[in-house]
Amino acid sequence: MARSIPAVDFALAFSDDEADTTAFVNQVGDALKDIGFFALVNHGIPRSLIDETYLQCDAFFELDEATKRAYLRPEIGHQRGYTAFGVEHAKDNPAPDLKEFWQTGRVHSPDGPTPTYPPNIWPTEHVEAFQPTAERLYASMEGLAQRLLEACSLYLGQEAKWLSDMANEGNTIMRMIHYPPLGENTPEGAVRSAAHEDINFITLLVTATADGLEVMDHDGTWISVQGDQDAIIVDSGDMLQNLTNGLFKSTTHRVVNPKDSNTRRYSMPMFVHPRNEVDLTPHPTFVEKTGGVPRYPSISAGEYLHQRLKEIGLV
Repeated sequence: MARSIPAVDFALAFSDDEADTTAFVNQVGDALKDIGFFALVNHGIPRSLIDETYLQCDAFFELDEATKRAYLRPEIGHQRGYTAFGVEHAKDNPAPDLKEFWQTGRVHSPDGPTPTYPPNIWPTEHVEAFQPTAERLYASMEGLAQRLLEACSLYLGQEAKWLSDMANEGNTIMRMIHYPPLGENTPEGAVRSAAHEDINFITLLVTATADGLEVMDHDGTWISVQGDQDAIIVDSGDMLQNLTNGLFKSTTHRVVNPKDSNTRRYSMPMFVHPRNEVDLTPHPTFVEKTGGVPRYPSISAGEYLHQRLKEIGLV
C-alpha cells in the first residue's frame, strides 16, 4: 500500500483535555521530524474565503501579458507583485518552472520601526476585490502559522513563543501560483515545479485546485499528495532544518506535469520567514541531539534568503 503523509487535527490544539493538546504538539513534531510534511485538518479557515481568493487569482491571471507585467518587481527579487511564466527555476535545475505567480506579504504598519520587508503592491485598477480578499486569507493563514510554530517550539523543548517570536515581523509571503495548461513548446525537462526544498521556517499550502504535488520519501520514492478540499499541507523548510541541525527535515518535493495538458492548476503556499537578523546557527541543544556535530552553516535569515533567491533566478 502506498504511503501517505500523516494527518494532524488542529481541533486538538483547542481541547480542554491536556492529553489532546499534548497529542497535537507531538503529532506536529513527529511529522516534521520524520517526513517533514503533514496534512492539517479542521484548520478553521472558511472554504468560502479560499474559493473567493482563487476566483480573484483567476481574474488577475486572465489579464493580458502587458498588464500583468506592469506589476513585475525584479529590483526587489520578485518578492512582491507579479512574477512571469518561466522566470523561477529550482536550485541546480536550469529548466524554468512552468508557472506564474503573485506574491504578497505583511501590511506595513504606520507605527513602529521601518520594516525590513518591501511594501505590497496590488492590481486594484484591474481586479478590485483581489487585495481585500487576499489580505483576509493572509491574516487567517498567519494566525494559523503562529499556532503551528508554537507547537514546534514546545516539541523542541523550548518556550512556546521561541519560533513565533523569531517570525514576528518577518518577511512572510503568500504566493498565489497559476500553472497554466502545457503548451506545445514546453522546454525539454521543464515541469510545473521541479524538485526542491522550501527556504523558510514552515510552509502552509492551501488546498490546490488539482493534484500534482509529490513528496520524496526516505528511500527516494515519491509520495503523491492527493487533493483534499478540507486540508492545508504543512512542511518544514531549510531555515528550520538549519536551526535544528536537521532534527526537523526540509524534504524534497515537486509538482509534476498533468497527464492532460489542458489542465490548469492553482495553489497558494504561505512561506513563513523569520526576521532577516535572526541567527540560524544550529542551536547547541539540537546539535547535541543529532550527533554532536553542526551539520549546517552559521548564517542569518536575511543572508540565507538572498543566497537562495540568487540560486533560483529571482535575484
